[in-house]
Amino acid sequence: MGHSAGLRAGTRYAFSRGFKQRGAIPLSTYLQHYRVGDIVDVVANGAVQKGMPYKVYHGKTGVVYNVTKSAVGVILYKQVGNRYIEKRVNVRIEHVRHSRSREDFVRRVKENVEKRKKAKTEGIHIHLKREPAMPREARTVSLKGNKPESITPVPYETTI
Repeated sequence: MGHSAGLRAGTRYAFSRGFKQRGAIPLSTYLQHYRVGDIVDVVANGAVQKGMPYKVYHGKTGVVYNVTKSAVGVILYKQVGNRYIEKRVNVRIEHVRHSRSREDFVRRVKENVEKRKKAKTEGIHIHLKREPAMPREARTVSLKGNKPESITPVPYETTI
């Protein structure tokens, strides 16, 4: 049998609404403010077919370069062969949401500014780089009053 290579081929699960996400689209989707330079995630909403992004851009993160009444223009990067090409995609706001990828970075920058101010007033040198998670501390388990027990599976019984 032939295989369709249409515009929405292979999007059976990508464009479907999630569990308990079906039905009317919440108003908060339409009340979001988007500005040029905002970082957004392009996630297609299957309930709205108008202004839907092509399947390649589903799940991609980009930067808003244009804002209109009911849509935003997003700069995305698409892999073509061994390089990434900048693509400009116009998408309705139902298919876009603010990205949370920079939240941790912005929070860390603010904390570091506060730490720098505090260190400057106290006149101490401060280390601001993140440290990787270290291994857990070593500990010993006492066997005093805590005898080891061997666990064996219960034999299978049929009670008919």
